[in-house]
Amino acid sequence: MSEQKFFAQPEETPWTELAPGNTRRVLIHTPELMQVEFGFDKGAIGAPHSHPHIQVSYVAEGRFEVTIDGVTQIVEQGGSFIVPSNLVHSVVALEKGRLVDVFTPHRADFL
Repeated sequence: MSEQKFFAQPEETPWTELAPGNTRRVLIHTPELMQVEFGFDKGAIGAPHSHPHIQVSYVAEGRFEVTIDGVTQIVEQGGSFIVPSNLVHSVVALEKGRLVDVFTPHRADFL
């Protein structure tokens, strides 16, 4: 990284459509850390997947059915969850919502 970015404004980065009703935008990152916002329409799915990054997620809006390593809970606005490295996890948006995820290290596949 040639120059460290310290601030990110809401409309600086465009949304990328991942699947119908599911969007993402990278907010800010360093090689060690990344913050990403995900938007979900009601019923949209974050399909089961895993990655080597540690992930912590904050429910900024809505309600989600979250499954981590076979354990499922409903997480509402203001709630959080953490996904250790390499565990299979997924979400289902029970209503329109947004997640703010932080990954360490950054997700090079998102850049």
